[in-house]
Amino acid sequence: MNRKFSQLLQPSFQLYFVCLILFTLASALFSLPLAAVEGMVVVILLLYSRASGHKRRKEITRYIENITGNVDVATKDTMVNSPLPMVIFRPESDDIIWSNDRFLQLTGDREHLFDAKLSSVVPNFDTRWLLEGKTECPDQVSFCGRRFFVYGHLVRTSDKGSGFLATTYWVDVTQLCQIRDRYQATRPVMAVLLLDNYEDLMKNLTENERSAIYSEINSRLDAWVADTHGMLRRVERDRYYYIFEEQFLTRFVEKKFDILDTIRQVVNPSGIAATLSIGVGKDGSSYQELMQFANLSIEMALSRGGDQAVVRNQFTFEFYGGRSKETEKRTKVKSRVMANALSSLIADSSRLFIMGHKVPDNDCAGAAAGVCAIARKKGVPAHIIRESGSPPAKVLLDKLGHLTEYQDCFLSTQEALLMADKRSLVVVVDTNRPEQVQSLELLESCNRVAVIDHHRRAATYIEGAALNYHEPYASSASELVTELLQYIADPTDLTRVEAEALLAGIVLDTKNFTMRTGGRTFEAAAFLRRAGADTAEVKKLFQNDLKGTIAKYSIIQNARLYRDKIAVAVVDHTVSRITAAQAADELLNIIGIDTSFVLYPDGDRVIISARSMGDTNVQVILEKLGGGGNAAAAGGQIPDKSLEQVALELGRAIDQYLEK
Repeated sequence: MNRKFSQLLQPSFQLYFVCLILFTLASALFSLPLAAVEGMVVVILLLYSRASGHKRRKEITRYIENITGNVDVATKDTMVNSPLPMVIFRPESDDIIWSNDRFLQLTGDREHLFDAKLSSVVPNFDTRWLLEGKTECPDQVSFCGRRFFVYGHLVRTSDKGSGFLATTYWVDVTQLCQIRDRYQATRPVMAVLLLDNYEDLMKNLTENERSAIYSEINSRLDAWVADTHGMLRRVERDRYYYIFEEQFLTRFVEKKFDILDTIRQVVNPSGIAATLSIGVGKDGSSYQELMQFANLSIEMALSRGGDQAVVRNQFTFEFYGGRSKETEKRTKVKSRVMANALSSLIADSSRLFIMGHKVPDNDCAGAAAGVCAIARKKGVPAHIIRESGSPPAKVLLDKLGHLTEYQDCFLSTQEALLMADKRSLVVVVDTNRPEQVQSLELLESCNRVAVIDHHRRAATYIEGAALNYHEPYASSASELVTELLQYIADPTDLTRVEAEALLAGIVLDTKNFTMRTGGRTFEAAAFLRRAGADTAEVKKLFQNDLKGTIAKYSIIQNARLYRDKIAVAVVDHTVSRITAAQAADELLNIIGIDTSFVLYPDGDRVIISARSMGDTNVQVILEKLGGGGNAAAAGGQIPDKSLEQVALELGRAIDQYLEK
């Protein structure tokens, strides 16, 4: 129905008068006097209706004007006399339009702030949140010695082209913040301190010499905690508990736990320096949780080589120190216990799935081959996860694949998932980080997991493993697996290629027995030699073709010195991982260079290969960029950044490391 027609049909005074007039005209057909009287009545009613309507409209108008005026007065009074500081400004130009007395009192200006810039009155106040449509400033604003929560909104002005006006309200929360800061500063923090080389430090010492060393260590610790009003107590011969307030933790962090360097100055008559590990727990809801965090931290510090501090909060770990060389602290007792535990775990499994880190190298492949040998000894089927591509260990993996024992041994992730059951065991070698394994899906799908690794533990690691043989003091994962083999199998139980694979892994991570090599390393190599390993065949696994050799020396040619003893080679094109690693190793053969980094692009990520003679801990440096490894050899994959950006970040990480 037509809108106008529907409005016409609605009852109104006009409709009534139309009806009356029609009625009057109809009456005229019968009686003119009657029609005249009716006409006069209609006119009188019409005049009265118009007069009363005009009067009512005037009254309504007067009422509206009165209400509007009162609201305007109330609004103006509220803005001027508001207990909250208020300021109106143009967000585009930062010009202040108006401010109330409360805001003027804050600034110390008694008159006005017209034509002033808000940024000059309140420095470092970012107003972009208003333009983004937000009504609350995301950060606290410090102004004139006070702290404020700032709220506001935008209003479009009536004038075209004038833009917006921003009205802001400033809520003083200084007292609240002071209470909160005081609470946070006085929260309890618990730390566990451990002399991690106690046995070596006290070996073959007289009682007087031991007392002197104890006294020196205790006096240095007491001096460190003297002004913290905390409580330090020795609970065992090599272990201390320390409870203090969180405000002092900030000081320790700023000084990078210099107590580590102070304790290292204590040297026994044999020349062995004391080393201290510190595990700190904070943000706990109870003392029990704080102790739990502290114990997790000290375990993390020891698993990373000791001589460092680790801070654990509700969500993550923070690392400090860890610059000294690692010393061998393993015992054969632990190796034997781990060998028995792994044997039992394998024997109770339906089948094994063995995998290492993404893009496996010879150490990863060698360790996997050693675990296969253990599984064969126990009569349990074993499979190695192998994905498509050409990893650094391709030659070694192909060589293993030609063995009769390795027919149907290699599987893809999808094939493994189809074969897995509740009694399947996943053995992870040469890594302890879930994001680095070849198949995270397979790792999460199996309830039984064993980890064998020698890398320093990172903030993320595989939790809930049924067996965790983690020794950061070992040269390689292949060395750890070889030690386990000595307690489980005879040398004759290994094939010659398996023995060579394990030896190749040790050779790779020790750089031909020049780095991270202890007595246990040579014992493992001797066992493998008795198992039939041919050193000439091992050397062939590291041969490079002519193209790769030219590429390696091209990388070396592009290397530049950084901070005198550090060589950094930035390659603007993709190279093989093997070539990059070999170039990083080769750079250490140059006189005066003790640390090397090779960077190159690989699709949407940048790959870093790092090597060190041992004085510089490249793992600590690359952890800043999301990488990992050990003190002498580390690597990283940085996604979604350009080569230039990663090079700059690497430079900053090196500078931070060298700053003491």
